[in-house]
Amino acid sequence: MDTTGTLDEALERLHNSGPERLGRLTNHAPMAVEALAAHGQAHSVHRWLDLYARKLEEFPSRVEPVTDGSWLSALGDPRRAADWICYFECEMAERPWRSVLTQWWPRLLPGMYGGSTHPVIRVGHAVRTLLSGEITEPRLAELAHGLGYWAARHRPVAVLAPLPSADSAVAALDTVLPIAVQDGGFAARLDRVKALPVWAAAVAEPGDAYCRLAELVRAATHRYATHGHGEETMLVHAATAPNAVLRTLPALPPALWPSSLRAAWTASAAVTAMYAPATSVAYAPPGTFTPEEVFERALAHGDEHVIKLTDTALDVGDGPALTAALRSMELSAPLG
Repeated sequence: MDTTGTLDEALERLHNSGPERLGRLTNHAPMAVEALAAHGQAHSVHRWLDLYARKLEEFPSRVEPVTDGSWLSALGDPRRAADWICYFECEMAERPWRSVLTQWWPRLLPGMYGGSTHPVIRVGHAVRTLLSGEITEPRLAELAHGLGYWAARHRPVAVLAPLPSADSAVAALDTVLPIAVQDGGFAARLDRVKALPVWAAAVAEPGDAYCRLAELVRAATHRYATHGHGEETMLVHAATAPNAVLRTLPALPPALWPSSLRAAWTASAAVTAMYAPATSVAYAPPGTFTPEEVFERALAHGDEHVIKLTDTALDVGDGPALTAALRSMELSAPLG
């Protein structure tokens, strides 16, 4: 993890910007710069931010303070993003960050599908930083921004009909049925997801939940190489959303791990149903590269989703995962 202070500088710079732009598109910069710092590219953070700056908007105005007595009425109201962020900044100042996270994780988990799953992904990046390095004010503030964004975009899924599944995550993702009409934005497509295969629902032991979640992240990352052409950007989240949950588990009581697994499966499977192509395609990478070389190629490409998928691929750490990262670079338009 970056110890130069560059990440803190970048986060302070970004906390003057809102979590979204154009009322619906997520600000990916905090997640991307954390990934750069985590993989030894802190020296590139500000240069990358200069390229991304055109996608940033000013921090939104506050509406009304969120309080311990009124939070439920503000949950899921995107107009209240600034109110929520301010609330969590105050919480972080008064209590240990793990305590705040533990209290709010089960409240927010059922709504991890709002904001195209970006809020939980942002939280996952923030938690990794706090677990891996020095705890600083900008890093605590970043967790507050992530949790606040999640609360503002909180969106549960409708009750889903259970479909038969398979034992492995690979086979379970293969059994996901695409929605009949694959058009429109994330929220419209999510409304059309009515049934998903049941996978890992009976897992009750925390250790088993952790292992199954890691299995899911690996399967979804590998799958991108052959299915990412269905929607090169949105299908990234089938892997990065459950990986954000996986990164957060060590900061949470083990009793919360099984429910976290189930929510992560729903997210990954739903994204698969919403964007998966009709057929897979074989993909051969353009060469053999080390993980460090793959990440350097992702940085040179610059697209925020490419950087985040490559970050997840390095967590998985095997050849098929690196292949998926390379595939994302071919499918996605470079930043610049």
